[in-house]
Amino acid sequence: MQQNNRVTFHSPTMSNREFKRFSEFVYARCGIKMPPAKKTMLTARLLKRLRDLELTSYKEYYEYINTPEGRSKELVKMIDVVTTNKTEFFREAEHFDFLAKSALPALVGSRQARSRRRLNIWSAGCSSGEESYTLAMVLAEFFSITQPLNRFSILATDISTQILATAKKAIYRKETVEPVPVMLQQKYLLRGKDSQKDLCRVVPELRHCITFRHLNFMDKDFGIRPKMDIIFCRNVVIYFDRQTQIKLFEKFYNQLVPGGYLFIGHSESLHGINERFQNVATTVYRKPM
Repeated sequence: MQQNNRVTFHSPTMSNREFKRFSEFVYARCGIKMPPAKKTMLTARLLKRLRDLELTSYKEYYEYINTPEGRSKELVKMIDVVTTNKTEFFREAEHFDFLAKSALPALVGSRQARSRRRLNIWSAGCSSGEESYTLAMVLAEFFSITQPLNRFSILATDISTQILATAKKAIYRKETVEPVPVMLQQKYLLRGKDSQKDLCRVVPELRHCITFRHLNFMDKDFGIRPKMDIIFCRNVVIYFDRQTQIKLFEKFYNQLVPGGYLFIGHSESLHGINERFQNVATTVYRKPM
C-alpha cells in the first residue's frame, strides 16, 4: 500500500533466526559479540535503517546488505547504528594522572639522549572525541612550560563514521564539559554566545593536534605507519569475544614502541590474554624496553 508515493510503514518483528544471522554478520564485520540479550537493542537500532530505506522486514534488510550495492551504500550506516558510543571528558581520571606524572616523564626522559621526535598517541575507539581532546589537554599542559604543541600528535580512530563527524566538530554542550577542570576549560574551550551560549568548542590549537580517521579493528592491518608511544583503548574490547581480544592486543603490542604504554578500561584485563605486557598500574600496561 502506498500513500503520497511512500510506503506505509508497519514495525516488523525480528525472528530468533534473523537475529542469529545479523549477530553473525556483525561479528564477522566488526568483531562485536551480540548475545541473545542484545536482540531488543539490535531490533530497535536497525528499525531506523528499515524506515529510511522503506523496507518492510528484517529479512529484506539482511538480503540488501549482502548485495554489492548494500555493502557499498549501507554497510557503514548499519555499523553506525549498531556500535555503542559512550565516553566523557576525563573518564577514569586516574589514567590521566598516571599519564602526566609517570608515563610522559618516562617517555620523554628515555628519548632525551637519542632524539627529540614528537610523541605519537593513539585514541583507539575515540567515539565522539572527549577522550582525544582530554589527551590533548593533558599533553599540552605537560609540554607547555618548555615545549610547543608540536611535541605530540594524536591519532583518533573509530569504526563509526557518524560519530567521527561529531568528534571532528569538537563542539560540546556545557554539561558535557563539566568534568574538565575550570582552569583547563578557560584555557582550551571557547564559549558560545547568544543562542549558542550552552555550547563550547575546543580551541583550534588542540584540534590541529588530532587526526580523526575511520578504522575497523577487524582489518588485518591497522594501516598505521608510525609506531605509537601511547595507546588508549578503553571500554572497547568488552564487546569482543576472547579470541578477538587476543588478536587485537597482539596487534596493539606490535604497534607500540619498546617502553610504550597501553591504557585499557577499568572493567578490562589482559590476564590470560596477553602476558607480554608489564602491568605498571591499574589497567595500565607497558611494552618491555
